[in-house]
Amino acid sequence: MKILVSYATSEGHTRKIARWIADRIYDQGHSVELLSLVDKKDIDLGRFDGAILASSVHVGHYQPEVAEFAGEHATRLAQMPTLFLSVSLSAAGHDADDWRGLERILDDFTDATNWTPDRVVQVAGAYMPSEYGVLSRFVMRRIIAGQDPEADLDADHDYTDWEALGSELDSWLAQAEA
Repeated sequence: MKILVSYATSEGHTRKIARWIADRIYDQGHSVELLSLVDKKDIDLGRFDGAILASSVHVGHYQPEVAEFAGEHATRLAQMPTLFLSVSLSAAGHDADDWRGLERILDDFTDATNWTPDRVVQVAGAYMPSEYGVLSRFVMRRIIAGQDPEADLDADHDYTDWEALGSELDSWLAQAEA
């Protein structure tokens, strides 16, 4: 199988996840192409047997590049196995309101793009104060302090459950191959 792994990122963690996903797909014997959606041109989705889109959530929305790509290619994406990785710090917690918020964001995305992924995985992101500007650092410190009271607010921390993400990917690949 040839799989497209595309992503949009703000601080770089979603890119890290996309690269990890692409490496895992390749290690399982598949062909893979990694594409930053900032760099997308006239990509021919017909060259691929499946597609993975990854985007982080910021201020209640996914990156516009992902929404534009999904909207432009909704018909073709609907004809192939797809996986959408929604990356956010909210996915690291257990707050029911946060999870309902993630569902609303996803619903808004699918309504706006007319594309519904075959599978969606909510992936816990990373807290990266070393990458934030002053305003983002202030906002993110408040969020992390509420979600993880024992966190060192000056240190970067990766909340991604890589083992669970790998299991989700392996399951999706097996289904896509069938």
